[in-house]
Amino acid sequence: MLRRRTLLGTAVGAGAGLGLGAGAAPGAVGRTRQDEAGGAGRDRIRVTILLYEGCTALDAVGPYEVLCRVPGVRVTMVAKEAGPVTSDTGELRLVAERSIRDVHRTEVLVVPGAGNPGTLAMMRDTEVHDWLRRMHRRTTWTTSVCTGSLILGAAGLLKGVPATTYWAARPVLKDVGAIDTPGRFVESGKIITAAGVSAGMDMGLRLVQLLSDTRTAQAMQLGIEYDPQPPFDTGSPEKAGPELQELALRLVEEAAG
Repeated sequence: MLRRRTLLGTAVGAGAGLGLGAGAAPGAVGRTRQDEAGGAGRDRIRVTILLYEGCTALDAVGPYEVLCRVPGVRVTMVAKEAGPVTSDTGELRLVAERSIRDVHRTEVLVVPGAGNPGTLAMMRDTEVHDWLRRMHRRTTWTTSVCTGSLILGAAGLLKGVPATTYWAARPVLKDVGAIDTPGRFVESGKIITAAGVSAGMDMGLRLVQLLSDTRTAQAMQLGIEYDPQPPFDTGSPEKAGPELQELALRLVEEAAG
C-alpha cells in the first residue's frame, strides 16, 4: 500500500505551481491588507481562534483546517487559560496553546459559537469582552462563526453592523445592536460573520482569498476536498420546515446535556 506521504508528495509535485507545497516560503502568499498597511506582511500572518468551555468544535476546527496550511499563516488557539477546553457535547476537548492575557495582537480574530450555555456565559464575560475590543482595534479581520457573532455583539462590536449567526439565534442579533442579514457569511468592513457551524469553512476560504489570493483559496478548497454533496436538502430552516427545525434544536440541546 502506498503511504499517504507518497501520495501527497506526488500530488504536490504535480501542482507545485499553486504555491502550496511543503517548501513554499511565507512570502509565497499574495499581497494582503497588512502589506498595504505598511509591511506587516513580511511576517507570518497571525490567526487567533478563541476557545471557551462549551464552544462548538467545528466552529473552531473548520476555519482552522482551511487556514492552517496556507503559506505565511500561523493559526493559534487561545482561551482564558492555556490548556484543554471542553466542547459543547462534553466529550471532545480542544487545546488552547496560549492564554488571552499573553496575546495582544492578531491580524485575524475568529470567535466560534456554542450551544446556549457556552454562548450565554461568553456574552456575560466582561474579561473576554475587554480582550475582544482590544484585539479588534488592531485586527485586519474580526470574524465569528455561528453564535460567535452574539459574543462579538455583546462586546459592543456589532452596533449597526450587518451580521448573521446560527439560524435559530438570528432574532437575538437585534438585541446586540446588529442588523440581521441573511447569508452563508456576511462581510461588513473588516467584520465577517458566518452562519451556523459548517459555514465557518466557507468563511475560512474567503479569508484565504483575502489574505493571499483567489488561486490559493481555490487550491486550498481542493486541498481539503471541500465539495459538499449532502444526501439531504435540509441544510437551512427554510428548506427543512418547522418539524425538522424543532427536531434539530432538540438534538443539539440533548447532545449538550
